[in-house]
Amino acid sequence: MLNGELVLLKTSYRGKIREFIVKVSDDQLHTDFGIIELSSLFDKQPGDTVFSHKEQEFTIQRPKMPDFFRHAKRTGAPMMPKDIGMIMAYTGLNKNDVVLDAGTGSGILAMYMGSVAKRVVTYEVKEDFVQVARKNVGNAGLDNVELRCGDIVDEIKNINEKFDIITLDTQNTKDVISNIRNVLYPGGFLATYSPFFEQTKEIREALEIAGFYEVRTIECTEREIAFSSRGTRPSTTKVGHTGFITIARS
Repeated sequence: MLNGELVLLKTSYRGKIREFIVKVSDDQLHTDFGIIELSSLFDKQPGDTVFSHKEQEFTIQRPKMPDFFRHAKRTGAPMMPKDIGMIMAYTGLNKNDVVLDAGTGSGILAMYMGSVAKRVVTYEVKEDFVQVARKNVGNAGLDNVELRCGDIVDEIKNINEKFDIITLDTQNTKDVISNIRNVLYPGGFLATYSPFFEQTKEIREALEIAGFYEVRTIECTEREIAFSSRGTRPSTTKVGHTGFITIARS
């Protein structure tokens, strides 16, 4: 492993998995299971193991975005992976795309897109949310995600670059749409996320006025399957609905 490289250290204790995301360095990691000399990771590879001074064994893995999703600090309810996946799939997000995102929150969506896209610029109106998101993005090792503090309703009028994809997860999305085509390449995609029917209807009406085409609104529900000695059935502890995704093209 290289100096500064992010790794995930995984161990099991009393049947429960514990994980720690750290940078390879000369520092120490202090855990409930003892101290790990992170310098011992320099001559290791993913799949190898290291031990704490208490002889607790940890497996080395390269962290993936779902790992950062679990470990990121929250400033509210983040967009869920099922919805992020739909947005990335229906916009065709790829390594050549430059993305404008608004409603950063904890930075989860920006992080997922930043792990694929060429560059992501994301706006958040609350400065304290920006600070949390900046830390989450930094912990994920993403240097292609730029965080800006500002209200996208106003800021979009002053943006002088164009984007391949724009994503909006804000209360005032309908008020942004009239200016979207000024910063979105022809043929580019707009994806909005809204939790309520009423907000979604307002977004659809704004898209029609703005002249977008290939407009569709979808809902992605998710049911985890529970397995037990009594039988197998859909889990009753998960909420299937989170929000509505509207995809439109300029």
